[in-house]
Amino acid sequence: MNETEGTFLVSESDAETAILTDVATSQVHTLGEQPDPPLEPGEVIVGTLVAEPPTTAIYAIESIDERRTIPVEYSDESPTKQEHDIAADQSVGELTRQPRAGKGELHVLTVPDDRTEQAARDVIDDRQTVARAARLGVDRVEVRAAEGVLSVRYLPE
Repeated sequence: MNETEGTFLVSESDAETAILTDVATSQVHTLGEQPDPPLEPGEVIVGTLVAEPPTTAIYAIESIDERRTIPVEYSDESPTKQEHDIAADQSVGELTRQPRAGKGELHVLTVPDDRTEQAARDVIDDRQTVARAARLGVDRVEVRAAEGVLSVRYLPE
């Protein structure tokens, strides 16, 4: 039996099927049928998939250990002094990743001043932001922006 255990992002979903992406490997798995209740795009599930014979190209959910959504929110707060200091040492377009004390990660990006708000919206709308949060095992993502500086905080509860 061909089993795949992992954490999956629901990439697409309709009434009958769903497409899941493994957040660790980026491998795509198509479900032959939806579970009850159906999966929704953007949801994260931790569980086991089983390839269905004879082609093993379609999968069924054997078990779901966890099912959740990870909110990605825009904060009205400005990036912190630490985040501004990190950005000051970067070129435009550069990204710095730092582990957070405890659980999570901090990403600081420098962007052109006139593209800061668009960059923040792009990060919020990007499904890879949720996939990264799932891979890191965090519960929420907070985006902060100020002229030329964008911080993406992958946070526990």
